[in-house]
Amino acid sequence: MDFEEIRNLVKLMGDYNLTEVKIESDNCNICFKRGDDRGTIVHAPAAAVPVAAPAAPVPAAPAPAAPVPEANTPKITVDSPLVGSFYRAASPDAKPFVQVGDVVNPDTVLCIIEAMKVMNEVKAEKSGVIKEILIENGQPVEFGQPMFVLG
Repeated sequence: MDFEEIRNLVKLMGDYNLTEVKIESDNCNICFKRGDDRGTIVHAPAAAVPVAAPAAPVPAAPAPAAPVPEANTPKITVDSPLVGSFYRAASPDAKPFVQVGDVVNPDTVLCIIEAMKVMNEVKAEKSGVIKEILIENGQPVEFGQPMFVLG
């Protein structure tokens, strides 16, 4: 299921005032929920499981500029796969998924990006050590914008 299909399902939920939709197929299990005050993320064995959760509105602010890379050292970055709001933890009182200095593998969850009230986990997709976190918690991110520097 691609991002456009997910966006259309979320729009249909709003159009018909649905509070929960579950979709199961051979390669994907998705559950969308609205109105859950806990702000939790439901994990399923399938690849991607976005879950709708309420979030406080975040005022739009310009994203900080990425630091200029050093001349001889190419930086490996993890870029945003979509436009939305960047969150370092599953909820405001939870500890961040990763910190500077953490060792990550391709399946390590780095952050959540909220798009249209859907929480999307972003995995590292690369192995390395977190050298820098380029986005502040709650800030908006653009498609392709570098979020993490790996070393």
